[in-house]
Amino acid sequence: MTLEILQAEMISAMKAKDKLRKDTLSSLVSAVKKAGIDNKCRDNISETLVDTTLIKEQKTMQEMIDTCPAERTDTLAEYQKKMEIIKEFAPQLITDPEEIKIKVLALLLDASIDLEKKNRGTIMKLVVPEFKGKADMSIVNRVITEILV
Repeated sequence: MTLEILQAEMISAMKAKDKLRKDTLSSLVSAVKKAGIDNKCRDNISETLVDTTLIKEQKTMQEMIDTCPAERTDTLAEYQKKMEIIKEFAPQLITDPEEIKIKVLALLLDASIDLEKKNRGTIMKLVVPEFKGKADMSIVNRVITEILV
């Protein structure tokens, strides 16, 4: 996903007078631009940074949905609609522990690293770049903890 695509979608939502979609996309564009400024790449924002920011915004919206009181049905419905819009643009993360386990074991086999707890730091240095932005890192961490002896 690129910043330009997000901006183009925001403009089309403005033209369609879809306020909720425009507001949601506007907040995503702002978050991406802020991340670009924070990472000192304001003029050249990479797709990786956009994806990372979208994942972060998706997690934030999920927390808002999870913590919303049940009696606030109108607010909850609005959050869920916003989440649907965010999901359109956020990358799909690998959440299947078995699929992650297979990929982690393949990486470790290629690198000839022993599955011992003392090698956890080395394993994480190898695995994190492969899965960052592609898989739920909490699941990756849990899988690594399970396979280490």
